[in-house]
Amino acid sequence: MLNVKQSMSLKKLFVAIFMMFSLLTPAQETDSVRYPTFKVDGTMKNKFEYASETGSSRFSVRNSRMGVRGYLTPFFSYRGQIELSDNGNFKVLDLYGSFEPVRGLSLSLGQTSIPIFNSYVVSPANLMFANRAFIGKYFISTRDIGFLADYNFKIDAVPASIEFGAYNGNTINDPVWREKLSYGGRLELGSMKGLRSTFKFYDYLNTPTVHYFFYGADLRYEGANWKVETEFMKRDNKEVDEDQMFSYYLQGAYAVPLKETYFFKNIVPAVRWDAIDKHMNEKGFDVDRLTVGLGFGLTKKYFSSILRFDYEWYFINQELDILNLYEEMDSDKFTVELLLTF
Repeated sequence: MLNVKQSMSLKKLFVAIFMMFSLLTPAQETDSVRYPTFKVDGTMKNKFEYASETGSSRFSVRNSRMGVRGYLTPFFSYRGQIELSDNGNFKVLDLYGSFEPVRGLSLSLGQTSIPIFNSYVVSPANLMFANRAFIGKYFISTRDIGFLADYNFKIDAVPASIEFGAYNGNTINDPVWREKLSYGGRLELGSMKGLRSTFKFYDYLNTPTVHYFFYGADLRYEGANWKVETEFMKRDNKEVDEDQMFSYYLQGAYAVPLKETYFFKNIVPAVRWDAIDKHMNEKGFDVDRLTVGLGFGLTKKYFSSILRFDYEWYFINQELDILNLYEEMDSDKFTVELLLTF
């Protein structure tokens, strides 16, 4: 077993190698494309929060991600992504290779996303607000180690895709032996611009007493400078009938362009209503939340790098253990966030 000092040294070595590798230039050339190809992306999400019910506040580096992607050959691609700071914790996120034998088909092996969450609900670079919707935070980890097949095609003129994956059913960075794997799939209709809808499920077998089945659907529309999104998700426990969870959200944002000479390039008002329920009684949802935000875009690209100000109001009908880990979790909050993406 590694001690703490050795573990920290390995993390620093991994980051150093990762940074050095990002400076390499592709060397192999085939026709007009040079292989391997290489592209770097990153996200930094810093924020300040004030909880009105407790009168306390905090600064945090919520996320600080760096990723690389590209093609080793025309048929094999790769993806790697690390989290330098997830509330102070270092994590390896994406780490997989993909085989693309024919147009539209991708077969990936490694640590990758499970086909149940949308990027605009869980990815820091694509969130509409500083804090994730309940669906993206309290149901299950967004990644696991396994295999994912993705096939893209068209139904008449409508883009569509089918995903299916099999996973360890545990968590990231922890390969465990299983008698039965977890598996899930998603059907997607439409594209990110215009109308889009997905239908998904995930059978999650973690232990003999933890066997969850997730299912849900979403609908969204994105125009030139506005978008609206809604989604629901249900979690059933196949071993304990009383252990269920249901959540939904409805959110939208509109970007108002400003003059190019201005410091900020656009103003983005946004609003969200989301709710979560575990008791499934006639009292309604256990917790509802209203979030309003005002963002100031740093680039001409809408819904990207942004300085945003959010306020959240919590309406609690019944206390939830997942929202009571500390007093500020279900307190009304004011948040200032600086999101940088590249």
